[in-house]
This record gives sequence, structure tokens and C-alpha cells, in this order.
Amino acid sequence: MTVDPRAALDRFQAALEAHFHAVSTRRTEDDPAVDDAYDVLADAFEVYDDALVRVHGETLPFYVADDEAEDDDDLDEDDLDEDDELDGTELDDEE
Repeated sequence: MTVDPRAALDRFQAALEAHFHAVSTRRTEDDPAVDDAYDVLADAFEVYDDALVRVHGETLPFYVADDEAEDDDDLDEDDLDEDDELDGTELDDEE
């Protein structure tokens, strides 16, 4: 069954809003609402991406990282070179 890309986009946008709300109203560091919103957002993204490919032959420029692979790739601060360390100002330069 092919999902309508417009409907998938609407669901994806709603999932982004719900995720933002969950994060901005987080009650604890491990708030289950944030985890649930993350899962819904990841699923909505996958559905939208698949719908774009199937209907329009188009892909998005990013993907949802596999949580298990991400755990293996975690870097400690000791693994970073002095030039690699981020202080947050790099984001200001992109505007």
C-alpha cells in the first residue's frame, strides 16, 4: 500500500510539534513522554521518506540513526582533538 506523501508530511509535521512539546515540557531527565515522542517522530519520518521515494522517486538528505550503532560511535571528550571540540559558537556562524 502506498502512503500519500502529503498525508505523510502532515503526520511528520505533527510529530515534530509533539516532540518539541514533549521536550519543552520535560518533567525529568528520563521523561518517558520524550522517548515516546522520539519514537513517533522517527516512525513518521520513515513513512514520509518512503512515501517520497515510492511516489516521486525522491529522497531526503538525512536519515534516522540506528540507536545501537550510535552507542558504538559515542566519543569521549578525550577522543576529540583540540580543534574538534565544540563550544556552541559554530552554530552562530551558519546564519
